[in-house]
Amino acid sequence: MSGPLAGIRILEIGHMLAGPYSGLLLADLGADVIKIEPREGDIARKVSPNFIGPHNEYFASLNRNKRSVVIDLASKEGQAQFHALARSARALITNLRPSAIKKLGLTYEGLRSVNPGLVCVALTGFGIDSPYADRPAYDYVIQAMTGVMQLTGEPDSPPTKTGYSAVDNSAGIMGALGLVAKLVEGKGGQVDVAMYDVMLSQLNYIAAGWLNSGARPRRYAQSAHPYVVPAQVFPTGEGWLTLFITHDDFWRKFSLECGRPQWLADERFATMEARRANREAVVAAIAEVLQTSDARDWTARLAPLGVVAAEVSTLENALASEQVRARRMVVDIPAGDATMRAIGNPLKIAGYAETLQPPPLLGEHNELVTEIGPS
Repeated sequence: MSGPLAGIRILEIGHMLAGPYSGLLLADLGADVIKIEPREGDIARKVSPNFIGPHNEYFASLNRNKRSVVIDLASKEGQAQFHALARSARALITNLRPSAIKKLGLTYEGLRSVNPGLVCVALTGFGIDSPYADRPAYDYVIQAMTGVMQLTGEPDSPPTKTGYSAVDNSAGIMGALGLVAKLVEGKGGQVDVAMYDVMLSQLNYIAAGWLNSGARPRRYAQSAHPYVVPAQVFPTGEGWLTLFITHDDFWRKFSLECGRPQWLADERFATMEARRANREAVVAAIAEVLQTSDARDWTARLAPLGVVAAEVSTLENALASEQVRARRMVVDIPAGDATMRAIGNPLKIAGYAETLQPPPLLGEHNELVTEIGPS
């Protein structure tokens, strides 16, 4: 592999999403990511009902560019094999329960004598040591416990999760960031990433409102922003339009394009502060106007003016867009007799053309450990 992380070996011990996604980002940048799996393999190899050749679709989406070895970490021989790999590695990513991480000796304290320069990244629900450390933690649970579910959805709907695995993906990104930060520092050590902490950090300005002003967060209809008006989705003559107007200059352009110059003189509408104070009146007036045309037409008219407006798309339309083609965000990866289509890497680095390899078969690279015996 070539790339900014070429020559850096990273071990990955995890399952499903957070750890594998972290490893995927690093592997795409050229790191030699060795996925250490139990005999039955990562459970993600069985999650989806769909397969691409021999590869489960779910697993394949998270594990390209990696190598796979099977090691029984609970055995003496397995520990010897793992330690041999750890001596040649720069980092280790784990996403297991803290009790399992400690029991298997996968912390920096447990591996310092094996490789003092090793960076050990633990992705857990609540941190390696905390009051909730050994509670079971999945994306759904963290969204529930951090208030994300309570903040999501229409005002009268039940608590709602995000439409994708926001917690696992965010934790994977933070794990990769912490790992690279330690590599730049040039020292081994422990990086402790709790999914709970990650989601709280992403509530930044919402949490700040409560912590400093006592502003209790609430849901607004049609995904509206708590401070900016208009900033939400609107029904149109056909389809839904996302509209986000902050500066008064953009409000002027929007008002004129809508054929409503009177809005510029209306004290309720004229400034950002006034629009926030008169949310219901502003939203009602805009909703009436937007019904006169469809979402695609409004996007075509408003976007060239610099007004932030976009038709709400389906996933299939988004993946077929010219933007996706130009940015190479859907890629084809040969996988035996099949071709795997996948989302590309979002990091575009000048001078680096990534090479994408299919996900590994279970134990495909066991030759890395077969010659290592028990200590």
